[in-house]
Amino acid sequence: MQVTVSARHGHLTDDVHKELQEKAEKLLHFFDRLTSIVVTVDLHREREGKVAVEILAHAEHKHEFIAVDRDVDVNHAFTLAADRIKQQIKHYKEKIQDHRRDPSHNGGTEA
Repeated sequence: MQVTVSARHGHLTDDVHKELQEKAEKLLHFFDRLTSIVVTVDLHREREGKVAVEILAHAEHKHEFIAVDRDVDVNHAFTLAADRIKQQIKHYKEKIQDHRRDPSHNGGTEA
């Protein structure tokens, strides 16, 4: 699994870079079929001095989870975006599990 952390319109300190990479790796606890995670921090403070954090998580079978959030603090923006990714992963896993348990898809009939 590959984790990439990059910045637009500026540079991240080594501590922030390492912290974001460690937090991104924790997303594997929620879905172990992730193949890559790309974290992009846009340091261009557009509105109200907020930075944007975008997380793209690629999974097997060409499935992507995408979340973007903005906050004054980079770590808080990452946490908000990660929560959105976790919600998407949870919804996707429930959808897969419900599909497998649906008796109409296995060809059998139930009484």
